[in-house]
Amino acid sequence: SIDIAKVAHEINRTYCKSIGDCSQVPWANAPAWQRESVLDGVTFLLSHPDAPASASHDCWMLHKIEAGWVYGEVKDSEAKTHPCLVPFDELPPEQQAKDYLFHTVVFSLAAHVVESD
Repeated sequence: SIDIAKVAHEINRTYCKSIGDCSQVPWANAPAWQRESVLDGVTFLLSHPDAPASASHDCWMLHKIEAGWVYGEVKDSEAKTHPCLVPFDELPPEQQAKDYLFHTVVFSLAAHVVESD
């Protein structure tokens, strides 16, 4: 799961950069809470293989709220505000795309691991 999380994080970071969000740092430099969040997302999807991409967002949102994060127009890890703390269907398409991308990466890599065992 950790290897899948690392790749998923890096792909997400690259995608974010392509849409103008340069706030993501490489996995090796990511704070523990961020790495744990990605790993939780991977674990959730592997435990719920039929879950739609929107369920991944719901899981992420629940973890954020439990950690004290709230909606804010600007992402700020110190203030714990995030503009994506809204229901999946209220996210802009480019933000929804992150969940579809994450979903695809996790299951593609998980299938590869199973095939190579």
